[in-house]
Amino acid sequence: MNKHQIVKRCRRLRRNQTKSEKFLWKRIRNRKIKGLKFLRQHPFIYQANGFNLNYFIADFYCAEKKVIIELDGEIHEIQKEYDENRDSILQEMGIKVTRFKNGEINMAIEFINKL
Repeated sequence: MNKHQIVKRCRRLRRNQTKSEKFLWKRIRNRKIKGLKFLRQHPFIYQANGFNLNYFIADFYCAEKKVIIELDGEIHEIQKEYDENRDSILQEMGIKVTRFKNGEINMAIEFINKL
């Protein structure tokens, strides 16, 4: 996948957010919490093999704090190994990943307030 295709995928994900993502985004966008800037559905390219790029798309990313907030639905129960590998690669890049279940949005907001 090339960079243009990755950007298109991110845009599609932004248009088709889950209810939980919409709820959290409404509360954190435009620096509403502690003046922190968050990006949603933000891509991280971690390896390039010629024109093929390996990447992850983070639900919400704050560059100022180098933290990713992930809201996990039921699919993440099946893909735990993938998520652990992904989080490990991102941690090697100096980025902290914090995961919340879709129903734990208030906990995510509390976490952001403590950053």
